[in-house]
Amino acid sequence: MAAEPPTVSRLEVGHVLFLDIVGYSKLLSDKQRKVFQLLKDIVRDTSQFRSAEAANKLVRIPTGDGMVLAFFTNVDAPVRCALEISRKLREHPELKLRMGINSGPVDQVSDVNEQRNITGVGINMAQRLMDCGDAGHILLSRRVADDLAQYSEWKPYLHDLGTVEVKHGVKLEVVNFYDNETGNAKTPGKLKQAAKARRRRIVIVASIAVLSLFAIGVGSWVWQRRAALTSAYKIGAAGIVDKSIAVLPFENLSAEKENAFFADGVQNEILSNLAKIADLKVISRASVLVYKAGNPRNLRERSICGRLALGSCFL
Repeated sequence: MAAEPPTVSRLEVGHVLFLDIVGYSKLLSDKQRKVFQLLKDIVRDTSQFRSAEAANKLVRIPTGDGMVLAFFTNVDAPVRCALEISRKLREHPELKLRMGINSGPVDQVSDVNEQRNITGVGINMAQRLMDCGDAGHILLSRRVADDLAQYSEWKPYLHDLGTVEVKHGVKLEVVNFYDNETGNAKTPGKLKQAAKARRRRIVIVASIAVLSLFAIGVGSWVWQRRAALTSAYKIGAAGIVDKSIAVLPFENLSAEKENAFFADGVQNEILSNLAKIADLKVISRASVLVYKAGNPRNLRERSICGRLALGSCFL
């Protein structure tokens, strides 16, 4: 006869085993019924299930593609049950399970069918742990692992996997439970992805830090360089030689000789305008007449000076 559900809620510590059939939703309906019946038979045949059921210290809840077993006996009850199940699965490769185990506060309540049920963080964390695993994994919370680590029987089974962030940003310390015969020694895929994401974040942060330092260094160099150039300019400006310019005579290249006066007028006009610049020394027209076309004196010097003069004008 099924035990009567409690009429008053009370918070107590439950030792929760959450089981999930991997790939259940991908199976055809007849295969789903078959593997679920197999799971029920295996679970019911474990000694921990039978003893806790007989003592009315077990709450069992179907989850559609698995089940929850909440033991209100010993902290190692779900672990021993998981070991029995894992060993039996070696005879049934068609049934792939993942399991999560946690000890924590739960509240016994009645469901819509007036059957015993539980709610609370104890069962929630067991589900989060189970969600992190792949087929064959038995994952424990840190609390369960710390309790088991006090006994030499369990210590060889405990293998730290580090911290993983689960639903709602909750961070869980996960411990993989396995030996040479039971469990799954491989790191779960979700934890591998989390580790890669952490490494990427570290690389990004380090890269930003390096780039920031580089930018600061470049900025400091540019600032110091600019300050040095400004200082050098100010020092040089005090002793700078007066700027000067010469406008060489223009040559009349037209066939009409009477246009020669026009070339001279252009030179005079340019000289007059340049003379209006206060900081510019303008070489007189008389001083450059020696470079007038047709004068045989130092033609190479005239050519160089002419280019310099024109360059100076355009600058």
